[in-house]
Amino acid sequence: MVNCGTLCHRDRIRDEERFLKIFARNENGTMTIFACFMILMMLMVGGIGVDLMRNEMERTRLQAVSDRAVLAAADLDQTLDPEAVVRDYFVKSGMGDYVSNVTVVEGLNFRTVNVDATTTMNTQFMNMVGVDTLVVPAASQAQEKVNKVEISLVLDVSGSMKNGTKMADMQAAAGEFIDEVLKPKNRDLVSVSLIPYSQHVNAGPKIYDQMPNIVTTHDYSHCVEFTDADFQTANFERNKTYAQMQHYQWNWYSIESGSQLNTVYDTVCPRNDYEEIRPFSQNASQLKAQINAMKPRAGTQIFIGMKWAASMLDPSFRSMTADLSTAGHVDAAFSDRPAAYTDDETLKTVVLMTDGQNSKANRIYDAYYTTNDADIGTPRHYTHWEEYNLQYYLWNNVSSSNHTQYYYNKYTEAKGDALLKNICDAAKAREIIVWTIGFEVLDHGATVMEDCASSPSHFFRVAGSEQIKEAFGAIAGQINQLRLTQ
Repeated sequence: MVNCGTLCHRDRIRDEERFLKIFARNENGTMTIFACFMILMMLMVGGIGVDLMRNEMERTRLQAVSDRAVLAAADLDQTLDPEAVVRDYFVKSGMGDYVSNVTVVEGLNFRTVNVDATTTMNTQFMNMVGVDTLVVPAASQAQEKVNKVEISLVLDVSGSMKNGTKMADMQAAAGEFIDEVLKPKNRDLVSVSLIPYSQHVNAGPKIYDQMPNIVTTHDYSHCVEFTDADFQTANFERNKTYAQMQHYQWNWYSIESGSQLNTVYDTVCPRNDYEEIRPFSQNASQLKAQINAMKPRAGTQIFIGMKWAASMLDPSFRSMTADLSTAGHVDAAFSDRPAAYTDDETLKTVVLMTDGQNSKANRIYDAYYTTNDADIGTPRHYTHWEEYNLQYYLWNNVSSSNHTQYYYNKYTEAKGDALLKNICDAAKAREIIVWTIGFEVLDHGATVMEDCASSPSHFFRVAGSEQIKEAFGAIAGQINQLRLTQ
């Protein structure tokens, strides 16, 4: 029997060394370990993504509540305490404890509301790397601000407004516009100058009498004749020498009378109280009453209405306003209007509405307007035109070959368009915002009105009562808008 002793021990050692070397060289199972590690890492990364996604969803929900809360609280029509409104929104959304701070700053014409809200959420996966919670923040600010606003509201009351329900539709829409821009919260901030126009604009005796150098030839009406150069600028030269518009009717019969001949209702210069300019008013009742009294008449000279609208926003008109205020014709709060163009707190805007396009316009030669006529005795011709409209008189008393000896064409349609473009461009150059409304206009009228507007988006081409209401409403909304500022 062989005693292995030391030899067997050495063999065992060699066997163990050989096994270890084989084990060390054996790569079976290494990918399994790597795969387990990668799976663990992917689960971790995916878990972090899930936690972050949950955090963002909660933040979005919190931010939405914050935005709604400050918008409701900042509304100047909101009669409840603004902070209470904000907190109530959060409570009703189940987030009452999330509000950390509410700040309200308000003044005569603005309200700004800020809210900071925050909460935390427990993580489901990130806690494995030591992040147990995530912060969910939200911050919102809303402001409603009613700037000082000067509005020239220019309304077409020409003869074509008699068609269908156009006049009633315009009156209703303009009335709603007045109600929207003249609210108690806007007291002493927003003024409206109402400028009705047809074939001319009736300045009214209040304004007319404040212009010392008008060459007055009659006392029937109060229209001022501008020169072509006057349409190159919004400036109003109060002391310039102006001619008074002649008093006569061109049409055979008036729109109001139907087919009755020799009427003098549709005089080229409007003559009724409700057709006068009403300057710088904040009396909604008076403005709407005047609008509702309007009747369609005569032709359409959009450019004259626009000239008055722009001039009444130009600082050069201020001395006129001051004197009108002293005489009690303008609210004392507006005695220093129009504001300077550099006044960043004042918005100047024109809202110009028409249902047509510029029409031609004639004038009587002076020889047949201001001198005696042997055929009618001693009264001057302007008295004669109070009794006869021009067409009726010519066709019944003057040979047709001599008709044009009595009158001349002052404005063609094309010239009216050119003058309108000039005054619109002059207003826009002064950063006056010009809104235009084409109410059931033809393509030519739409093109002219769109060109007059501050931009294509400032022009509304509408038809029917609902669309014209929407146009006036959209403009009013832009003038006094609620905006989210953060």
